[in-house]
Amino acid sequence: MSRQRRYRLVNGQPPSSPQMRVLKAVVFTIACALVLVPFVGIVATSLAPAAQVTAAGGLVLWPSSIDLSAYRAILAGGVVTRALGISGIVTILGAALSLTVSSMLAYALTRRALPGRRALTMLLICSLFFSPGMIPTYLVVKQFGMLDSLAALIVPTCLSAFNVIVLRAFFSNLPQDVLEAAQIDGAGEFSLLGRIVLPLSKAALAVIGLFYAVGYWNSFFAALLYLNDTSLWPLQLVLRSYVTNGERIAAADMDSGIVPPQVTLQMAILVISIVPILCVYPFLQRHFAKGALTGAIKG
Repeated sequence: MSRQRRYRLVNGQPPSSPQMRVLKAVVFTIACALVLVPFVGIVATSLAPAAQVTAAGGLVLWPSSIDLSAYRAILAGGVVTRALGISGIVTILGAALSLTVSSMLAYALTRRALPGRRALTMLLICSLFFSPGMIPTYLVVKQFGMLDSLAALIVPTCLSAFNVIVLRAFFSNLPQDVLEAAQIDGAGEFSLLGRIVLPLSKAALAVIGLFYAVGYWNSFFAALLYLNDTSLWPLQLVLRSYVTNGERIAAADMDSGIVPPQVTLQMAILVISIVPILCVYPFLQRHFAKGALTGAIKG
């Protein structure tokens, strides 16, 4: 009696052949190495002693010992420390303002009693396809007196049409019976938004807040356009000057007065610019798929 081969279906398909599984493992390993090796090199170089960095020609994959002199020099005060604080302030205030404005607009667009709701929605969608342009935006920022101020880094980009549309789709799929019951009990629109809609939308708000925070943290072009005062530069613009443009970090730029090798300082600045997002993302990861996909698919 011959044995019949039985396949356990995976997503409705038979399992791959051993050769295909090996090929997938090799491709996956190469892709991971392409991502991890540069990151490991950046962290290792920032922690390596000066003699090892000089002997290796600038890039170290495994430090012989841990040397925190680059981080001490950067965080002791000076340009980088000030830029780090400015980036933190812009990110926190910008994300909070953007979430507030986007939530209020998205909720308003879900209310059928709002006059001109369809026209506002179409106007919002059209803004996705037509950009105002760099020069008109600069003139508007100048007209409102926001040049050389942190407001220029926050206000012009505080509202994203894409994020509002995602939030609107999420709000539209909330149980309307709960909202109607609250209205019967005398709740106003702000009460509905603050006590019912927002608590039920934590997943979407976490994802949209992460989008806004990453955008503010990584933004440097707005600072390049609107800020002539170098004391207001965010971390990403300092990073662009010292790493991309290759400007040297002098002792005058740091309060410690100690200048480790330039490559070590550059890698340390890169690590400092990456770490905050890496620390925040794990706390929001469980909301990410639910918040992004629910608003996108059901909308």
